[in-house]
Amino acid sequence: MSTEVERLKWRRNKIQELSSEGRNQHQIASILQIGLGTVNRDIQYLKRLAKANISKYINETLPLEYESCLIGLNAILSKTWDITNNPHTLERDRLQAISTSMQAYNMKIDLLSNATVVERAVHFVDKHRGLTQQSEELAIDGTAEPIENTG
Repeated sequence: MSTEVERLKWRRNKIQELSSEGRNQHQIASILQIGLGTVNRDIQYLKRLAKANISKYINETLPLEYESCLIGLNAILSKTWDITNNPHTLERDRLQAISTSMQAYNMKIDLLSNATVVERAVHFVDKHRGLTQQSEELAIDGTAEPIENTG
């Protein structure tokens, strides 16, 4: 049984690889010498898997990463202003600190401007949680396979 599952995983990985090279389903079927229906089923499986992985990433990882970035940018800003306001700081170091502050402010504005997108993504996942929880395990020809986290 495990060799069947290994072959299935290999085939799906190969289909994903060939698809990422820009090959269409007919070409993939021809290269792998399998039926077009098999390629189509595997691509549908890979789409469901990707969707579940994205939902998991948005729900579990993204909010913390977002918050960590903001905290890090605030720490950078604090440090650069300490350097800038220190009377013993050389002028070129003060200018470098100001330049770094400007970059941090720009990054922070970008993050805050995209907060709505992050919030909508999390809200979408929460709203459709019933659908995503059904995708926690996807069947592989009669056996259940946990979704691997790609993020």
